[in-house]
Amino acid sequence: MDLNYSADELAFRDEVRAWLQANVPADLRRKVLDYDELSKLSKDDLLRWHRLLAQKGWVAPSWPKEWGGTDWSPVQHFIFEEECASAGAPMIAPFGINMCGPVLIRFGSDAQKKRFLPRIYNGDDFWCQGYSEPGSGSDLASLKTRADRHGDHYVVNGQKIWTTLGHFGDWIFCLVRTDSSAKKQEGISFLLIDMNTPGITVRPLILLDEAHEVNEVFFDDVKVPVENLVHEEGKGWTVAKYLLGHERLNTGRIGTSKRELARLKQMATRVLKDGRPLIEDPRFRDRVSRVEIELMALEITNLRFVDEMRRTGNIGADVSMLKIKGTEIQQGLTELMMDAIGPQAQAFRPIGHDDFDRIAAALAPRYFSYRKTSIFAGSNEIQRNIIAKAALGL
Repeated sequence: MDLNYSADELAFRDEVRAWLQANVPADLRRKVLDYDELSKLSKDDLLRWHRLLAQKGWVAPSWPKEWGGTDWSPVQHFIFEEECASAGAPMIAPFGINMCGPVLIRFGSDAQKKRFLPRIYNGDDFWCQGYSEPGSGSDLASLKTRADRHGDHYVVNGQKIWTTLGHFGDWIFCLVRTDSSAKKQEGISFLLIDMNTPGITVRPLILLDEAHEVNEVFFDDVKVPVENLVHEEGKGWTVAKYLLGHERLNTGRIGTSKRELARLKQMATRVLKDGRPLIEDPRFRDRVSRVEIELMALEITNLRFVDEMRRTGNIGADVSMLKIKGTEIQQGLTELMMDAIGPQAQAFRPIGHDDFDRIAAALAPRYFSYRKTSIFAGSNEIQRNIIAKAALGL
């Protein structure tokens, strides 16, 4: 296993870094660095960056070349993601490019690929995900939203919850129950639904960080053409597991954590404790060092998976380690930042005019928002069960 970058990979990193420096819009970079991420960026903000990357040909690096992919190696893909985070580039809303797109490439019909993939690539349609329901989160297979077939269409009734950016959605991909008599995993299907269809209601959920990021989505006699069924009826669980594997691979967010670790250290040099910079306090410095060591170990682990993908094209169930440790590190960094700033971090609104005051006021909302990272894409408890069963054979 080789964890060092080659000369070509280092040259690629320099190319990406220079392009990002020249092309990330300054206003979007400022929003990201001020923690105005998914909850504060508008639909236009998200799609503006998406379309800039699409014009460059870099918006869907993991897709096959025939559909606009870059044909990058896994290492180049890793470098690109890290450089984007370091540059303060907005994240690409993942539901179209990183979730629905790969599903269609793997399971979609030729007609579905031709219809949807170019629009996903170019940012013509904004996608959201309809998985979780009240009472069906970690136990997703217990979902109750029904899709009953009537001739050439399904009629969908039910409710989805925690639908991220559903208020922006043009389309939603949904898990629905098409056979209530089968075992719960075997009676599920995967549907693509136009959010402008009559009978769909989106209701906002305002979270502890005071942001509108997630929603409830209600389906009341919503007609969906049968041609929008992906794969086979009753085989949606197979599609869902494939999609969740792609989602978990991207939840480590190592580049973002490295950027935030550097910011934490800067904060700790400015904040004073007993007349000395906080970073000189042995107990605080020890906590920072522990997170930094864990982040270094996570990066090496990620590179191991990248190397495995480069050699075999596959990764195993132990990729869940990235999701577990990545989200724990993200939460640990937000906790340390809150501790470093102290009571000033509780303001929720800037109490001064400089960058430090503005960022400090954003820390409490960010801390609350990051409580959910260990739950989405499958809770960390579920990930440990997956590793125990699939990787360790327990």
